[in-house]
Amino acid sequence: MWFRRSLRYRVALAFAFFGGAVSLVLAGGLYLASHNLEAHLIDDTLTAELDEFIAHQEHNPVSPPPATAAIRGYRRALGAAPVNIPTKVAALRPGRYHIVLGDAAYRVAVADHGGVRYYLLYKLTQLKRVERYFVIVLGSAVLIMALVSAAGGLWLAGRVISPVTELVHRVRRLRPDDVEADLARGFPEDEVGELARAFERYLDRLQAFIERERSFTADVSHELRTPLAIMNGATEVMLQDPRLDDRLRARVERLARAGREMSELTSALLVLAREEVEGVKPASECDVEEVLNDTVTVHRYLLEGKPVALDMAVNARPTLPADRAVLSIVLGNLVRNAFSYTEQGSVRIELDPEQVTVRDTGIGIDQGDLVQIFDRYYRGASSKGAGIGLALVKRICDRYGWHITIDSAEGQGATVRLSFDARGGRGARAREPVGAQPVGLS
Repeated sequence: MWFRRSLRYRVALAFAFFGGAVSLVLAGGLYLASHNLEAHLIDDTLTAELDEFIAHQEHNPVSPPPATAAIRGYRRALGAAPVNIPTKVAALRPGRYHIVLGDAAYRVAVADHGGVRYYLLYKLTQLKRVERYFVIVLGSAVLIMALVSAAGGLWLAGRVISPVTELVHRVRRLRPDDVEADLARGFPEDEVGELARAFERYLDRLQAFIERERSFTADVSHELRTPLAIMNGATEVMLQDPRLDDRLRARVERLARAGREMSELTSALLVLAREEVEGVKPASECDVEEVLNDTVTVHRYLLEGKPVALDMAVNARPTLPADRAVLSIVLGNLVRNAFSYTEQGSVRIELDPEQVTVRDTGIGIDQGDLVQIFDRYYRGASSKGAGIGLALVKRICDRYGWHITIDSAEGQGATVRLSFDARGGRGARAREPVGAQPVGLS
């Protein structure tokens, strides 16, 4: 609920509960004390009135018993039959009693004196009315006290939590590369100030880590790209040599493909290593169909010698605000897995406006492996890789707001869907509407 998300309102609720509980206890104590005091006062009044009743009767035996709006008296000789005395009253022995006659409650005092039994009744109706009014007053006081406690708690919580709120605002505006955060400025030497200083120390460590990451990224960019460029250049020169026979040419082509894949992988990892800045768009749009065609061409050698039919259907030509190298890594993993684990049957690749679907009739994936298939270094029983490819794909999808699902069963092939518009991510845009363009490859 809403008050569970706000520390201020929870404090106010605690104040209201505490104030109401204390008020309820005090009100209960006052009620019990008042009730006991009333009982003692009534008994004392009855005793005094009864003594006066007996004294009047002794002085003037023919004087009538008291009969007022609040007090009624009766008498009878011991052993004589009661006359004009209510049955309930006549049956009472000496003592103090609480009885109800009709719809009225009475406090009764009974005493024997000089062979005569005296009865004195005190009507409690008016007292009960006052008691109900007193209970209403106490209940209203408890409610008012709870409301006042809630209002006071809300005000006090606002004053107490305001430093925490200010710290939250400062931390929320922070970015990891902010050099001068100055979080603790203006906070006193208390718990909130210590928390702000702890945040500053943590931010210093985070900035040092980011600086090391940037240095590493720059080193990787320089140290890996140079030898890869040399290797790619060497393979291009070797492929132009007419003296290469078919067997050597195939090996050099594989080296060239590996070099290009390594270059793209390095570029993709460098893109992922950079801190994403909100509101900054990629330098260019990426043509999904072009990347998909290149990916299929690069990995087509994995189907050589296999009785596998490759079918590709282009139903749209979307573009994505993403780096080409990153998309190439994702599609390359999906296509390479389909080609590698399909020994016979078919592989169908469909390009739609908002997704790419890869279906194969390969060995499939066990249901137990599907749960952990995107975990880094996880390898299923039939896996041929190192357990990094799909984990990297998942990381890229999370970064760009894409969504990937895999439906499979062991021995029944797999269906992989890469959606570009899932859960509010940056979706694809169609360059031009086109009809389905099936391309059959063998």
